[in-house]
Amino acid sequence: MTNDMTKGNPLKIFIFFTIPLLIGNIFQQLYSMVDTIIVGRFVGVNALAAVGATSSMFFLVNGMIQGLTSGFAVLVAQKFGAKDEISLKKAVASNINLTIISTIVITIVALIVKTPLLKAMNTPDNIFKDANTYITIIFVGIITQALYNMSAGILRALGDSKTPLYFLIVSSVINVILDLVFIINFKMGVAGAAYATNIAQGCSAILCLIYSYKKFNVLRLKKENFKVESSYYNKHLKVGIPMGLQFSITAIGIIIVQSAINVFGSTVIASYTASSKVLQLVMQPSISFGVTIANYAGQNLGAGKFDRIKSGMSIMNLVSIVTSLIAGAVLIFFGKYFVTLFIENPTADIYDYAQQVFNYSAAFFIPLGFIFVYRNVLQGMGDSFIPMMAGVFELIARAIVAFTLPKVIGFTGICLSDPLAWIAASVPLMITYYRKMKKIEIENQEKGMAL
Repeated sequence: MTNDMTKGNPLKIFIFFTIPLLIGNIFQQLYSMVDTIIVGRFVGVNALAAVGATSSMFFLVNGMIQGLTSGFAVLVAQKFGAKDEISLKKAVASNINLTIISTIVITIVALIVKTPLLKAMNTPDNIFKDANTYITIIFVGIITQALYNMSAGILRALGDSKTPLYFLIVSSVINVILDLVFIINFKMGVAGAAYATNIAQGCSAILCLIYSYKKFNVLRLKKENFKVESSYYNKHLKVGIPMGLQFSITAIGIIIVQSAINVFGSTVIASYTASSKVLQLVMQPSISFGVTIANYAGQNLGAGKFDRIKSGMSIMNLVSIVTSLIAGAVLIFFGKYFVTLFIENPTADIYDYAQQVFNYSAAFFIPLGFIFVYRNVLQGMGDSFIPMMAGVFELIARAIVAFTLPKVIGFTGICLSDPLAWIAASVPLMITYYRKMKKIEIENQEKGMAL
C-alpha cells in the first residue's frame, strides 16, 4: 500500500500519485462549495456574503493547521525514504502529539479573536451576525480538520494518496446530505452549513485514523513509540512552524483584500465569494502537484538521490505550465457559468464582477503554478524559511495593492491583488531552488574528486 518514490519513472509516479490526490482535493473543496451553493440559493445573497466574509478567517486558521501537519509529515517521508522503521514510528508519534497540542492552542486563540477581527475587516452590519455564527461553529470543529490533515499527510508521506481520497468521497456525500437537511428542512441557515461541514470532516478524520492503524503495520504505534527524543520535535517544528506561518501570512494578505472588498457592499462580496470558490476549484491541479513533489523530494532526499529530484522537477514544471494554461482557459470561457451554481438568477453586475476576477487571475496562472511546485519541493527537502519569506513577499504585495489600487481604479484593483502577489512569491522561490541545486551539484562534484 506504500509507494516508494525513490525508483521508477518520475512522470508515471507523478500521475498515479497526483490523480487520487487531485480528486481528493476537489472533494475537499466540495465542503465549502456545497455550503456556499446551498446557502446562496436557498438562504439568499446576504447569507452567501456572510459565509464569504469569513472565508479568509477560515483560511487563516485552517491554513495554519494544514501548514503544520504538512510540515510534520516531511520528516515522516524522509524516514520512510531512508527505510528506517524505528525512526519512522518516532516521527509519526511526535507528529500526533504536536498536532493535538497545536490544534488546541490555535482553536482557543481563534475563538477569542474572531469577533474583533470581523469588526476590523469592515464586515457590513447586515451580514455580521450570520458571519459570526458561521465562523464560531467552524472554529469549534477545527480539530476535525486537523486530525484528517494529519492522518492524510502521514499516509501521503508513505506514498499512499488513494486512501484519503476514499474517505473524502464518503464525507463529501455526508456533507451534501446534511447541508440539505439542516438548511432546507430544518431552516438552520448558515449555522446548518457549519454543522454539516464539521460533522462530515469528522467522519473522514475518524475513518482515516482507523484505517491507517489497521492496514499499516508501521503505523501501529505502542506506548514506547511515544517516548520520543526532543530532536524529533525540533525537526518537526523547524519545518512545520514556517509552513504554518507561510499559510497564515498568505491568509493575512487575503484578509486585507477581504477588508477592501467589504467596503464595496454585499453584492460585490457575494460576487467575489462565488468567483473565489471557482478559482479554488481550478487551482486544485497545481495544489496537488505541490503535495506530490513535496513527498517525492522528501523520499529522494532521505535516499540521497539529488539527481532524481532535479529530473523530477523538470518534468513537474512542464506539467504545471500545461495545466495552468488549461485552467486559465476554463476560467475565461466557462467561469461565468459556475457563478450560477452559487447565486440564483445572478444580476449583470454580479456576472461582470466575477468575470473580471476570472480574466485577471487566468493571465497569471503560470506563476501561481510555480509557487506550489517550487515552494513544496523546497519544503520537501527541509528548507522552510524561504517558502515562509515568499509568503511575506506575497503579503506585502497584496497589502500594497489592496490599500492603493482600489482607491484609484476601483474593483479592478481588487482583481489585480492576487496576480501581483503570485509574482512576488514565485520569483524568490525559483531563485532559491536553483541556487540550492547548484550548491548540491558542486558539493557532489567535490566529493567525487576527493574520492
